[in-house]
Amino acid sequence: MKKIALFSALTALALSCSKNPFTGKNNLNFVSNSELFPSSFQQYGQFLKENKVITGTADAKRVTDVGIKIKTAAEKWLKANGYDQYLEGYQWEYKLVDSKDVNAWCMPGGKIVVYTGILPITQNEAGLATVMGHEVSHALANHGAQRMSAAQLQQIGAAGVAVAAGTKSEQTQQILMQAYGIGSTVGVMLPFSRSHESEADQIGLTLMAIAGYNPQEAITFWQRMSAKSGGQAPPEFMSTHPSDATRIANIKKMIPQAKAEAAKFGVTFK
Repeated sequence: MKKIALFSALTALALSCSKNPFTGKNNLNFVSNSELFPSSFQQYGQFLKENKVITGTADAKRVTDVGIKIKTAAEKWLKANGYDQYLEGYQWEYKLVDSKDVNAWCMPGGKIVVYTGILPITQNEAGLATVMGHEVSHALANHGAQRMSAAQLQQIGAAGVAVAAGTKSEQTQQILMQAYGIGSTVGVMLPFSRSHESEADQIGLTLMAIAGYNPQEAITFWQRMSAKSGGQAPPEFMSTHPSDATRIANIKKMIPQAKAEAAKFGVTFK
């Protein structure tokens, strides 16, 4: 029965890849937006009830204004590339939340939160556009659904190891399962997450450029972020995010493409 279940799961895997317009890649995705968005919206609403949302301030207005510009840039790009219906079901919201955490995030379906703790580092609209463009890009590239799908696949792999080790001693089974857990996390899941970060950087740079923000400003933002962290981060191979140095180097390489995309919409930079 385990072998049958494993075969069924692998068959589902083969049928669960779809091309993402922003990345051009065929992405693993077991979860549809119609399944994911209602849960995302409910969790977002619950979060807002349990935290202090800042309204009526210049910072709150800036978050909304930048968010709308990024959303509009995404709509322009999608329409120009023949994906008019891609954002169907999205319900955009942009909220500034009182927190010392240096963070921002976007849930599937366009639900965005920026923490006040990151504003001293963003400093200006371009810095905020760097952050919000990046976070929105995670949602546009369906990274949340992909991570959920990858976690399911990791469980399928664990089931396969369990089947293969079924005739071994209990101690050998434990060793094999532990090795699989470490190997699949360090060798697959963490690089998978780091690739998502790089994809979100590239898409985010393009969106902020189309929205009228010079993508060159992303470098200075990440330099400020690096200075804030003081280099206190785990080794890159043990992290879900690339190191600051790697990210900045990659962004420098991505900027010409972002500017070229923006130029298609009549937006140019000196």
